[in-house]
Amino acid sequence: MLQLPRSADVPRIRKVLSYFKISAIVTGSFLLLLCLMMVFRYGFGVDIELGGPAGFLALTPKDWIVGVNLSTVILIVHGWLYVIYLACDFLLWRLMGWSFGRFLLIALGGIIPLLSFFYERTVPRRVNAELAALEAQGVPA
Repeated sequence: MLQLPRSADVPRIRKVLSYFKISAIVTGSFLLLLCLMMVFRYGFGVDIELGGPAGFLALTPKDWIVGVNLSTVILIVHGWLYVIYLACDFLLWRLMGWSFGRFLLIALGGIIPLLSFFYERTVPRRVNAELAALEAQGVPA
């Protein structure tokens, strides 16, 4: 059963919405880096090396890496950023009273490239529209 957000939750919703927008941009950026890294790793058989003998940044076969394996760093960082993105998605879902399907669709933003940038624009529009409708019904927001 869908429900309207409570007027007492409006300040929290606005705060979570700002965190969601930031997490969507950062997670989406790292997802694009991750896609590039996957092309290098599985398409060309090399990883991104930071600070190795070949220079500051180099594409090196995984077994030859002496410096920092930046490909692994990108994987790990994106994973943790996606957890933060999911937490923001969950809080918005819970506070707004949306369907579970909407939660799952927004969660795909950290998995499908460029989708988080789309949601960074559309989710705030929807939240603000729902909060305006709540305010128009006479419930103070």
